[in-house]
Amino acid sequence: MLRRRPAVAGLFYEFSPKSLKEQIEECFLHPIGPGKIPEKAVVKGSCPLALISPHAGYMYSGPVAAHGYFLLAGRMKPDTIIIVGPNHYGIGVDVSIYPSGVWVTPLGEVEVDYELAKYLAESWSIFSLDEFSHSREHSIEVQIPFLQYILGDTFKILPICMLDQSLETALQVGESLAELIREKKNRSIMLIASTDFTHYEPHSVAVKKDSVAIEKITRLDCEELYRVIRELDISMCGYGPVISIMEASRRLGAREAQLLKYATSGDVTGDKTSVVGYASIKIEHPLKI
Repeated sequence: MLRRRPAVAGLFYEFSPKSLKEQIEECFLHPIGPGKIPEKAVVKGSCPLALISPHAGYMYSGPVAAHGYFLLAGRMKPDTIIIVGPNHYGIGVDVSIYPSGVWVTPLGEVEVDYELAKYLAESWSIFSLDEFSHSREHSIEVQIPFLQYILGDTFKILPICMLDQSLETALQVGESLAELIREKKNRSIMLIASTDFTHYEPHSVAVKKDSVAIEKITRLDCEELYRVIRELDISMCGYGPVISIMEASRRLGAREAQLLKYATSGDVTGDKTSVVGYASIKIEHPLKI
């Protein structure tokens, strides 16, 4: 059985289970975070259709990410969470699905949904079943401890790593995910796109550029998001995964996304000379339960 061991435990987040739980709780309690620990009791309401979440070290982006994960505590738990992230390291194949087995974090193991991985790979030639592309990548990994903290061990994941982030590829990935969700109507499936926004520019510049990108995201306008990223030189690392999730949501009937929180690393550290932008964004099902 494949066991994907953590690549950034002890770097992007704490290594020990106790310290990691405390760190996640600090993200929720942080002044930039939701301000309280989420209650884990399930109430009426489906999980969101999709989240867009940052993937920097928890000390920088964790409080922003916490806004999205805070929502899950009061919702019905998804069966499978498809997490789409960029490939920062340039290794492996264009669009890789981690094929099977488990992903390990300090909080335990999460099973990969082999059934859905096989379905996508057999139905769409754009995907490859490949674990090597995921071996060093942090963008998917850092989402999982937050999910484990909220959901326990009752969910599966489907990690998808995108080296090719062209508009054509992103739209095809989105189309395939929408078809998968329509086909598997008996399953509760949630989508997560992992991205940071502007990298290493002054705070004021990052906020200005990122506000343009976020406006396109809230309208689920994939082509316009791709255009402004190119024209304004927005160094958003996971635009392909974001466009994929936007396209899937649009095809499933969603018409808008909602910004939950935006901040930069400068808001955390106080140094606003060179920052990275982070956003937490949700997309609800077009028909809420």
